[in-house]
Amino acid sequence: MIPPPLNFDGEFSRREFLRDVSHRFLGVSLAPMLGGSLASQAFGDQASPTRPGAATNVIFLNMAGGMSHLDTFDLKPGQEVQGPVKGIPTTAEGLQIASYLPRTAKIMREVCTIHSMQSKQGDHDQASYILHKGYAQLGTIVHPAVGSWVTRLKGTENATLPGYIAVNSPANMIGAGWMGAKFAPAVVTNPEKGLEGTSRHPSVSEEDFERRLSLADTVNERFHRENPSPNAKNFGTLFDEAVRVMKSEDLAAFDLTKESSALRNRYGRDAFGQGCLLARRLVEHDVRFIEVTLGGWDTHYDNFTAVQARCQLLDSAYSTLITDLKERGLLNSTLVVLSSEFGRTPEIQKEHRNGRSHHPGAFTSLLAGGGVKGGLVHGKTDEHARTVIENPVTFHDLNSTIAYSLGLDHAKVIKSPSNRPFRMAGPDKENAGPVTEIFG
Repeated sequence: MIPPPLNFDGEFSRREFLRDVSHRFLGVSLAPMLGGSLASQAFGDQASPTRPGAATNVIFLNMAGGMSHLDTFDLKPGQEVQGPVKGIPTTAEGLQIASYLPRTAKIMREVCTIHSMQSKQGDHDQASYILHKGYAQLGTIVHPAVGSWVTRLKGTENATLPGYIAVNSPANMIGAGWMGAKFAPAVVTNPEKGLEGTSRHPSVSEEDFERRLSLADTVNERFHRENPSPNAKNFGTLFDEAVRVMKSEDLAAFDLTKESSALRNRYGRDAFGQGCLLARRLVEHDVRFIEVTLGGWDTHYDNFTAVQARCQLLDSAYSTLITDLKERGLLNSTLVVLSSEFGRTPEIQKEHRNGRSHHPGAFTSLLAGGGVKGGLVHGKTDEHARTVIENPVTFHDLNSTIAYSLGLDHAKVIKSPSNRPFRMAGPDKENAGPVTEIFG
């Protein structure tokens, strides 16, 4: 008796099925690779850049939790709101940053500091959603993350590795939404382990593995005959792409042991530091968009102790990443974006052991490389870092600026499967555009 044709309506069910089949049938777990790699063969919806000298890669450093701008990059010396944090000079003229960041101070000549970021969302999930996706979070649709937009519009140059990789990032913020698994990220949960599930189980020989793949091809052929739909096609292609990633020589990009102990130490032997090192290696292997997350910035309690601890990790990793990219000739072609979903209040809450609360009205983001002018300070806040008083920048503008750096049209409309129009810059009503004056 011939069983009824299989039906997989959702991205989740297809992924779950593939994960189970690959583990039981092939002796590997391909789940980390499902999605993302498909975009590696895409030429992009906009193959030609719109400006000469466009960047080719993006490293997005997500400071999850709400990084205090007052205690890192937008100090207000002499003001009561500043608290105990002291400033130190940097290599960017006239800019002081927190003494917690001594190594970063030395590389600020390569960085554009945007002091005028602002958002309307003070809730973590809502604000982080807009940071990552450019649209407000709704119950009716899941929007693609900026990494999905980049791989959709520009494609990638590596034929086997995923075009979009997320390291230690919150799963609900990095997905491809309505763009589907083709543009979803490959997820790395531990930089030390790389892309997990990419090797055969010891009990499965190479010969047996190839035999099982051949049998899988036969099953897939029947599956596609009985399910002549785009979803069924994506199902089979996901599987083929995952197997191809597993066999790729470029998987060496994930092997951090190939780096010297001295360099690994400079990045920092923690998940964020090693994630930044992995990001640099992935750029060398033509991965288009890499996100690395450093959490722990939600400092409602004991703000100054917590910020100092986070800054120790950030200082090593960020300064070394910028320096390493520059020394390897990769900084001009790689845009490095550092941002949080919002800042922290000027008020110091003594009843919470000197904590600071959420503050979307003003905060700081950093951009380096990708054609951005280093040593520049863009925008300004008032004397308490409470309000933007010069050159406000929204997340919609930031996403547009990322597009501009890559030579992409930030306003290009792509329609969802339900025929709704969307743009990398976000809704039309936001009137978003790139901050072109920060480019050389």
